Amino acid sequence: MHLARALGWGIVIYAIMYLAWSGLVIYGFSLGMLSLIARLSVLACISIIAARAMHLSNTKDIVGNALVWAAVAIGLDMVFLVPFSGWGLYASWSVWAGYALIVVFPLAYTMLWNRRG
Repeated sequence: MHLARALGWGIVIYAIMYLAWSGLVIYGFSLGMLSLIARLSVLACISIIAARAMHLSNTKDIVGNALVWAAVAIGLDMVFLVPFSGWGLYASWSVWAGYALIVVFPLAYTMLWNRRG
């Protein structure tokens, strides 16, 4: 695993998700099923792009790097969100589900892709 590349992609994933969420909030689409679908789609796309850009093809590499990406998201949430929303942010199951999906999306994609090919 290349830690510097994993950290870099973790920051990229966080930045794009933050930008997507900000756009949804600005235009009044932050609540509801459409918002959830949009956010999940962005997360799936960017985490799969990151895995492909890093040429991750086996489960061990994907999980290791994706765990770094999730750790980056947790750390950046501490820096940017906790000062405004407090530590109660981490009491929400949906926040932890989001961190888990950072790992699950590229893993599921690669497993399905390898099954096809």
